[in-house]
Amino acid sequence: MEITSAEFIISNTDYRKCPDTNFPEYAFIGRSNVGKSSLINMLTGRKGLAMTSARPGKTMLINHFLVNKNWYLVDLPGYGYAKRDRKSQEQIKQIIESYILRREQMTCLFLLIDSRLEPQRIDLAFIEWLGENGVPFAIVFTKADKLGTGKLRTNIQTYLEKLSEQWEELPPHFITSSEDRTGRSEVLDYIESINKELKK
Repeated sequence: MEITSAEFIISNTDYRKCPDTNFPEYAFIGRSNVGKSSLINMLTGRKGLAMTSARPGKTMLINHFLVNKNWYLVDLPGYGYAKRDRKSQEQIKQIIESYILRREQMTCLFLLIDSRLEPQRIDLAFIEWLGENGVPFAIVFTKADKLGTGKLRTNIQTYLEKLSEQWEELPPHFITSSEDRTGRSEVLDYIESINKELKK
């Protein structure tokens, strides 16, 4: 897929106030500091489209970006930021869960996982929650450039084996790097293939 346009449309905290269109929405989510903004900028080819922050846990809004005038890329708040107070954590949880479960246009959720880390309990619990609620999702391993090829392969294999303990069929997964644009065409082609299916 070629990206010809990408523009910020709206931010909010309520899924009911999201754009009133039938365009498919592809949402991106992950723990704080997983590289979400950098990935969104890399995918769209627009350097400052999603604001990257030195302070983790900054996104507390649902951000809609219209891509190619026919689908939305949605930037969801990061979860599991320990320095937030309990009330803020609960608010974020509410924003995320209501969007994922109630937004009819939400077509696929891309869950970002830092490829450098061993499987984290918080991510595994979130994946389990997605499964229990029948949410269509794919896993995006980020920061692949930070590891050597062997270590990267081992880490991802370990992760998939861990998921296999719970899942008979594993979700699609992609290996990405915002630095060298690894995985860009694979993720965009996956989105395009779903868009084509929807048009049928």
